Amino acid sequence: MGIDDKAIRPGSAWSVAGIERFLGEAEIPVRIACIAGNGAPLVCSLWYLYGEGALWCATRQDADVVAMLGCEPRCAFEIAGDAPPYRGVRGQGRATLSPGDGAGILGRLVDRYVGDRRTHFARWLLARQDREVAIRVDFEWLTSWDFTARMSR
Repeated sequence: MGIDDKAIRPGSAWSVAGIERFLGEAEIPVRIACIAGNGAPLVCSLWYLYGEGALWCATRQDADVVAMLGCEPRCAFEIAGDAPPYRGVRGQGRATLSPGDGAGILGRLVDRYVGDRRTHFARWLLARQDREVAIRVDFEWLTSWDFTARMSR
């Protein structure tokens, strides 16, 4: 199961295949925007995986982002680097919290972003895996931009 092509906004620089390739290859955090209890938006950066047509993250069960998404599952997101050429994916979706999947997703995130589970940092993260909650963001819409050609002139 992948991204529904109807979810891609007109004007997106990439097709479904290009977006899926970027989401699978980019090793940068996702910025997730959610609504705080006072109604104000808040942006949180988390490691992510792309799979099953959704974004997957893991974080502590007592993290503010878990409480906010638990109250209001609508969110927005952006995955984009901070250095040229500027390109990325953004959109809106709905988050689902899954405590039972937290440890498994955390392990996959450590493999992706740290690479070696034997490092001190990886061992520290994995020692806390029983307190992790998985966050799945299903896409409502997506778009992409890619200024590579424009910036290489």
